[in-house]
Amino acid sequence: MLTRVLGRSEIAVSAMGLGCWAIGGPWTWAEPGETPWPAGWGVTDDEASIRAIQAGIEAGITFFDTAANYGAGHSELVLGRALKGRRHRVVIATKFGHIVDEANKRVHSDDDRVLANLAADVENSLRRLGTDYIDLYQLHVAAYPPAAVPPLVDALEGLVHAGKIRWYGWSTDLVDRARLFAAGPHCAAIQFRLNALDDNPAMRRLLKDFNLAGINKDPLNKGVLTGKFNPASTFPEDDVRSRLRFTDPAMRRRLELVEALRPILTTGGRTMAQGAIAYIWA
Repeated sequence: MLTRVLGRSEIAVSAMGLGCWAIGGPWTWAEPGETPWPAGWGVTDDEASIRAIQAGIEAGITFFDTAANYGAGHSELVLGRALKGRRHRVVIATKFGHIVDEANKRVHSDDDRVLANLAADVENSLRRLGTDYIDLYQLHVAAYPPAAVPPLVDALEGLVHAGKIRWYGWSTDLVDRARLFAAGPHCAAIQFRLNALDDNPAMRRLLKDFNLAGINKDPLNKGVLTGKFNPASTFPEDDVRSRLRFTDPAMRRRLELVEALRPILTTGGRTMAQGAIAYIWA
């Protein structure tokens, strides 16, 4: 979901969007030399995902956020299929910056290759999405080295002038990194975590100072703010949340906070999820 109108002056989108991480299906984060781990949300039904996207458009959703690594490209493919004949009605935001192995559904990071791979990455996303331009292209490396930012901004400006993208942004919770992008001529948005458990007033001040959109990721804290989970909750092995241990002290504390918020979030007959979204709007 968005906290502000996207873009300095030319792009306007609705306040509600649809995140497309989950529709990518199972995939693996596999850093060389490290233990791989599931990074998707389990098995999905592509046809059901397409119907959900199209129903969302009819209900007024016009903003769709995905990434090259979601499903190792599969999320972009599904979104592209769903948007055929509807592309002119929506804003597409996707992300770049990781090494994506589509065939084996494996992804890993390599900061040294972000700039070198940029031209190929944008073409691959355009192919999968079935479009000839991307509205918002976001760096997906949260702690990308500051010294490497200026040449990357220059390259992104080149993609704007080539008509490949219209705007760019950064998916990061680090205010110092976001500030490095904020003054870019075609920087339009920062994607950062904002929910009833994780606030970031410094980032919100930055957005206001630079007149940028805030794309709010994790509004339900990966579902924790629905109030459905307890210390005995578990997830399938192909679900990214299988790495959570609700018996750990930090997670128990998070569950306790959710219960403390329950009477507030459910005020007026709201569900927990509705209350969590209302918190962000407020």
